[in-house]
Amino acid sequence: MKGKQYALLGLFLVSTLAAAKTPVVELEIRNHLFHPEEVRIPANTKVKLIVYNRDATPEEFESYELNREKVIMGGRKANIFIGPLKPGVYPFFGEFNPKTAQGRVVAE
Repeated sequence: MKGKQYALLGLFLVSTLAAAKTPVVELEIRNHLFHPEEVRIPANTKVKLIVYNRDATPEEFESYELNREKVIMGGRKANIFIGPLKPGVYPFFGEFNPKTAQGRVVAE
């Protein structure tokens, strides 16, 4: 009987963890700038970034430190999963406007 109880407990824990929501952070591209410029997220947690491109032109979200790159067409949005990250600062930029479109993720 103990084996069944452990199996049920394990199943419960797995289903509870699966039901736990992934934190969501929203980011906008407007006038070739990221808003907000700094995004704070919990360290050691997988996070879903929703990036809205409010400009009419495409932009590419890129980060060497996050190992992510994603082209977002004008007027569209993209979902980008990052983490879990160790505490620290992780810069990102817009590949098509690298001088203006800059930001950072701060994992704390």
